[in-house]
Amino acid sequence: MHPGKLILLPNLLDEEAPAEKYLPSGLSAVVRSLQGLIAESEKPARKFLRRFLSHDEMVKLPLRTLNEHTTDLNELMQPLMQGQCWGLISDAGLPCIADPGAQLVALARKAHVLIETYPGPSSIFMALQLSGFPAQRFTFHGYLPRESPALEHAITALETRSRQELSSQVFIEAPYRSAKLLAALVAVLKPNTQLCVAASLTTAGEQVVCRPVAEWRQKPLELGKQPVVFVVYAG
Repeated sequence: MHPGKLILLPNLLDEEAPAEKYLPSGLSAVVRSLQGLIAESEKPARKFLRRFLSHDEMVKLPLRTLNEHTTDLNELMQPLMQGQCWGLISDAGLPCIADPGAQLVALARKAHVLIETYPGPSSIFMALQLSGFPAQRFTFHGYLPRESPALEHAITALETRSRQELSSQVFIEAPYRSAKLLAALVAVLKPNTQLCVAASLTTAGEQVVCRPVAEWRQKPLELGKQPVVFVVYAG
């Protein structure tokens, strides 16, 4: 039996955002062709499926999870090795980008499973675009260390890298820690370093503020608990 197909599906950054604006028009037919769905967590997956399937169709579709708690990918690979077509989604944005789905794609590729991907929103690339900072060279760091002094060391290191490479440095943080990270960035980065805060992208409350750190110190921003992408440029 020939291996099946794994389809990488985009998800909205904000579940209230209009799907027709951010998702490909042909995605409905793709979702209807699936024999199962692999998701980061069940609740966002159900919300995703409700956009394309009736309740009865959604209930019949097998759903399995792949997240930081997943230790064995063999169960997820089994239907693909039996020739079935399954989809892979993240809770928000694109799968495999700062997402454990990359592990499954690597394993599927080794097993000669056909892999397809579809375009959609990515907060990381949106923030880089909206910042206006140079994007010929950039580095995505994922999450920075949570505690001092490791956090301060990481901030200094990426600032130095940005200056040496003339590259933008991109990273994210959990919503409940965004304000703390912003405070650390403003305290540690040099006054002339450019800092962009892209918060709640694609939502009604979207905020994208880009300015030198010296100005951030004069005009603080109340982030609350928003999802944020940070971009630093020290060139």
